[in-house]
Amino acid sequence: MAKTLDDDARTAALAELDGWAWDAGRKAITRTLLFADFNAAFGFMTRVALAAERADHHPDWSNVWNRVEIALTTHDAGGLTNKDIALAEAIDGYARLAGCRAPD
Repeated sequence: MAKTLDDDARTAALAELDGWAWDAGRKAITRTLLFADFNAAFGFMTRVALAAERADHHPDWSNVWNRVEIALTTHDAGGLTNKDIALAEAIDGYARLAGCRAPD
């Protein structure tokens, strides 16, 4: 089982990620992304889904038209782990490729 990150490790990891925030209640990092339209959002989600499947680590997420909301936590570890950080880094890369923007 993956080991949860302590406060210092979590803070350091978040400092390296683009647009992610700590949600203490969910013991997760979260990010909201906006895309040009539904097609761009869905394409992004498809790429992330394939990466998540390869990593055997899946996001909690929702999609409404051009908006994708993501939460990452390692449920069986009870909080944030390096698996979440690695998936967040991959998500950031796919988001840059898809031309997403942060919500206003």
